[in-house]
Amino acid sequence: MDQKRIVVFIGPSLTLNDARNILDADYQPPVARDDISALLNDPPNIICIIDGVFHHKPAVSHREVLQALKAGVTVIGGSSMGALRAAELDYAGMIGIGTVYQNYRDGKIESDDDVAIVFDPVTNELLSEALVSMSYNFQMAEKKGIITHIDFKKLYETAKNIYYPQRNYLRVLSASGLEKNKIKKLETFLDHEGIDIKAEDAKKALKYIKDLLQ
Repeated sequence: MDQKRIVVFIGPSLTLNDARNILDADYQPPVARDDISALLNDPPNIICIIDGVFHHKPAVSHREVLQALKAGVTVIGGSSMGALRAAELDYAGMIGIGTVYQNYRDGKIESDDDVAIVFDPVTNELLSEALVSMSYNFQMAEKKGIITHIDFKKLYETAKNIYYPQRNYLRVLSASGLEKNKIKKLETFLDHEGIDIKAEDAKKALKYIKDLLQ
């Protein structure tokens, strides 16, 4: 098979080392408006959107994703901005991968706030927690009987009402009003079994591409 040119827009959802261990590709920073249009002068075979900018710069537009699809580029999305755009554009042929994409597609989440985080632009270290990951972990804790469904709703609403740059587990648990013994059990669960669903989805998207090439 001919060597395929793959461009992946990635940021805080998965470290570059972890990404490169899965797939050899041209890794670029989180996608912003016109970044995909710029690629279409010499279109790659595959574009994968994991992370993208939301608020401090204009986000990647639907129009440029549609242009890429029209140019014959395979466009895949998952995890964060990629999941959101894939849910909006899968009707046109964009391929969505992972839990976050499915949640957007099924209307379980609707806002970009659910995946928005802040991160250190130099190290890509997460400085806040994504609501979608928090919600997933709180649901897992409910399934294990650590918290009740009422507790879950209380935690979710508390997290939702915290502005995303300040959203983290410590702040949410402190503001939730849950009993101290439940908070302690929940902290233990999060430390040992908590999952970063965005990272897991990013890995799934890259593995999907790898399988596609075989």
